[in-house]
Amino acid sequence: STSHKSPSKSTEGTPSIPVAGASETMSPAFVRPSTSVTQLAATTLESSSQEEKADIAPVESAPEISPELDAVMQKAVSDKKGGPLKVLFLSSDTGGGHRASAESLANQFIRHYPGTTYDLLDVWTIDGCLPYRTIVPVYQHLSAHPRQWKFLYHVSNSRPYEILVDIHSRLTCERKVRRRIESYEPDVVVSVHPTMNLVPMISTRKISKKKGKNIPFFTVVTDFGSAHCTWFQRDVDKMYVASERILKLAKRRGKTPDDKLVMSGLPIRHDFAIQAENLGVRTSKEGKAYQKSVREELGLDPHKQMVLVMGGGEGVGSLSTIVDDLYARFSTLGINATIAVVCGRNEKLRNDLETRDWEAVLATMGKRKKRERVYRMFKKLRSRRIQRALDRFEERRSLAASGEVQRGHVEVVGLGFVTRMAEYMVAADILVSKAGPGSIAEAAAVGLPVMLTSFLPGQEAGNVNVVLEGGFGDFCDEPYGIAREVACWLQDTQLLEVMSNAAMEIGAPHAASDIVIDIGTITHEHMTHKLNGSP
Repeated sequence: STSHKSPSKSTEGTPSIPVAGASETMSPAFVRPSTSVTQLAATTLESSSQEEKADIAPVESAPEISPELDAVMQKAVSDKKGGPLKVLFLSSDTGGGHRASAESLANQFIRHYPGTTYDLLDVWTIDGCLPYRTIVPVYQHLSAHPRQWKFLYHVSNSRPYEILVDIHSRLTCERKVRRRIESYEPDVVVSVHPTMNLVPMISTRKISKKKGKNIPFFTVVTDFGSAHCTWFQRDVDKMYVASERILKLAKRRGKTPDDKLVMSGLPIRHDFAIQAENLGVRTSKEGKAYQKSVREELGLDPHKQMVLVMGGGEGVGSLSTIVDDLYARFSTLGINATIAVVCGRNEKLRNDLETRDWEAVLATMGKRKKRERVYRMFKKLRSRRIQRALDRFEERRSLAASGEVQRGHVEVVGLGFVTRMAEYMVAADILVSKAGPGSIAEAAAVGLPVMLTSFLPGQEAGNVNVVLEGGFGDFCDEPYGIAREVACWLQDTQLLEVMSNAAMEIGAPHAASDIVIDIGTITHEHMTHKLNGSP
């Protein structure tokens, strides 16, 4: 497990945003909270250090206040919400999304409830018997073998399998899990992992009964479009979901009551809430001006369109071939653009991009006619507007083939691990990425259209449908087709505007904050009932 203690200021390295006091609670179930930072600024103010203020312009309505007055106001806000909490997150390193969601929530607990401490616990790796304690290495193997993963996912995502695992894990592991959770003495338990709901929830209830202390148990579903049946339990205090699709699954598979379900959006990093507020409407005059300023700050050409290419935390996938096709397509169609490639740990790819012979890449374009024919035969579910744009694109491509279009100026920038992802997504015009729920949620938060290139069979398949049905992106797993469609989007500003607005309809940049305020409010109510001797 990982233990963390709250510092006096937020540890996110980003400026604080004005937040509401205890009166600001989550919206009713099934309604995405839409509280904006500028609306909350009139209610209360949080301080930020001089270094943080240098990174972002302050809210216009926020007056200058002295450090002494700021400290008094911050204490008043904290007292109104309630005091610090001991939070126990349940998760496992089966993909980076679970830990990222836990960390985004933890940072919000620190912001809203100063002095809060939190721990991240993987109950199965520490206290599980076979096969549960092998969950991490098994995931690492199966994620590299999609067909095996698909088979196991669909077999386990069935009612008979769920009943069998529930009974077996409860009989063999519950007592050890209970002792482990009890040793942390939490005020609240939050699960962000599908396998850590039933048994930990039962254990938490037994601990509450033993201690005479109400310890609430919450589930934050970190999947976007489809989810495993083990996520859903009817007896949780509340369950937070990211989409209408997950909401329906929770009601159908978990029989979770309506009053325990909240459609909050997916919890993402606080940086995205800040950037979403600064950006506003991406397609507006102010939004475009802010986008250019961010590009300059990142050292990118502010006058070129920008495509951000990601392949996951390890920099894996067919990134190299995708980049080649993007470069060739943009060049031949006269598109001036920057291609920023997040390589992750793949230093070999990053170095290769810096030394690649791009003239040789262009020379290979004539050998790809067969791939073009294959792509034309591949029919995908996409919005009609995108399909019409692709049809118009064919006419412009014919002009390029006849040599009537001037060659585009394309720059390829290789990036390692990116700590300023929110800024890069603001700077970009299109995101090219695998169908991870976190990446999609982050892109939607800042109104960024998405081209999906791959997905892990099972839980990530539904993420593709969220993007397609939402009308803010498409899916293609063939590099030629990816480049063809991204080039089409860049040349159709009206289409990009429509897709950006559609993405913002899905986005929930303040989800983590809203979830934490709701959890904190409920937890403090439980604690108050205990102090007052209430049942």
